[in-house]
Amino acid sequence: MNKKTIREIAALWKESKRPYVKRSTFAAYLLTLENHILPVFGDSPAPDEASVQAFVLEKLDNGLCVKTVKDILMVLRMVMKFGEKNGWMPHCEWDIKYPVEDTEPVLEVLSVANHKKILNHIREHFSFPMLGVYISLTAGMRIGEVCGLKWNDFDTVSGIMTVGRTVERIYVTDCGPRHTELIVSTPKTKKSYREIPMSRELLSIVKPLKKVFNGNFFVLTNSERPSEPRTLRNHYKRMMEDLHIPKLKYHGLRHSFATRCIEAGCDYKTVSVLLGHSCVSTTLDLYVHPNREQKKRCIDKVARTLYR
Repeated sequence: MNKKTIREIAALWKESKRPYVKRSTFAAYLLTLENHILPVFGDSPAPDEASVQAFVLEKLDNGLCVKTVKDILMVLRMVMKFGEKNGWMPHCEWDIKYPVEDTEPVLEVLSVANHKKILNHIREHFSFPMLGVYISLTAGMRIGEVCGLKWNDFDTVSGIMTVGRTVERIYVTDCGPRHTELIVSTPKTKKSYREIPMSRELLSIVKPLKKVFNGNFFVLTNSERPSEPRTLRNHYKRMMEDLHIPKLKYHGLRHSFATRCIEAGCDYKTVSVLLGHSCVSTTLDLYVHPNREQKKRCIDKVARTLYR
């Protein structure tokens, strides 16, 4: 066996991977390698379970969440699998343990009152960036998807808007000094390509605007250049401060939309499709948490079935 180190294998793996993944995904892999994997395992021929377990615990102690650490290990496993396939390292199996979470993370969403407050404020104080916030709250689109909208994506006859691109700023580490670039690319997954019906209120806002603006212009800037997600976040943050609404991450608007859908009794499959989730289980895990009254009604229904 012609043994190679993780660093040597990673260099070859990167080039084999580049043609088959999105540029943003590739950039994320490189950043994970440079920031986490290579500084620890770069000179190792094959990390054993004990060293990987110690690595995991150290990352968690340093404040990374379990999901982030698992994502890092996913990249390490891909590199090692590539090494095994090419005969550069032996096969390795790990059984990594993660601390048990005492409580489930709480999903932060807007109250119904604040949800309405924001929508009313935007209708009365219109701006292109705030239209992005409005769309996130009434259609559940991700921030990059909203930044990627063009006027042509609105079909005001059918009342449908199409999600077909996303905007993001990525780290570039493989072309000279590390720097960032703003890119327009395809949506997150195949399921993220989707058509979303516009609410009557959103349609009434968009319809007159589309008639007078260039269809190829990005909506949030009304120009050929898209808005940065960071810029939209800043507009959103200032609006929340002006309205004296408690802090909520921009992604919380998407969570708020999904929560309102569930509260309204929409079926889970439809909500999943609207959000562009890759599978219904993601929607169920995130948003479907029956309260005590719902659980009581379920038990009562079963009892009536058994004893009628």
